[in-house]
Parts: sequence; C-alpha cells; structure tokens
Amino acid sequence: MSPWAAIAIVAMLGLMTYSMRAVAIVALANRTIPPAVGRMLRYVGPSVLAALTFNLAAGGDGGPNMEVAEVLALLVAGGTAWWKKNLILTLIAGMLTLWLVSAIV
Repeated sequence: MSPWAAIAIVAMLGLMTYSMRAVAIVALANRTIPPAVGRMLRYVGPSVLAALTFNLAAGGDGGPNMEVAEVLALLVAGGTAWWKKNLILTLIAGMLTLWLVSAIV
C-alpha cells in the first residue's frame, strides 16, 4: 500500500468517525436524555479504561508482557480509582507513575 493510500484511508475514517459523533451531538442537543441512559453513560469512561488496561495486561503475544513501570502504574491507578472514584485523577496518577518509574528505571 502506498503512503498516499494509507493517508487517504486514515483521513476518510477520521471524517466518518467525526461525522458520526457530530450527528449524535447535534441530534441530541435540544433533547433531555432519559435518566436511565444518563446513569449508563457515567460508566462509559471507566469501562473504556478497563478494556484498555485488560488489553495491556493480557498482551498480544498470548501472555502478559508488562514491565515493572506498567505494573506499578496499574496498581497506583487502581488504588486511585478505588479511593477517589474519579476517572481523571485515576488517569493522571497512573500516567505520572508510569512516567516517573520509566525515567528512574
């Protein structure tokens, strides 16, 4: 595949993704979301974070492939999530731990 074909595919997929999200936002702009849907949407961020974490922990080569910095970052992020119950603080704590431990080791 040529570089221009790859760029065209990425641009097309980006446009499609952006337009799908924009349509949903514009279509729901003047409507109230039902309480049940609002409660479910609260868990989208944590579920995406859990899926990414599981993907990292499981590894792509059939087994776990994690370094010490990643394990410590996951432990700190998990502790922060349990303690504060805040997604943004969890991400900040995990990433800071990952960066600091990676710089030291």
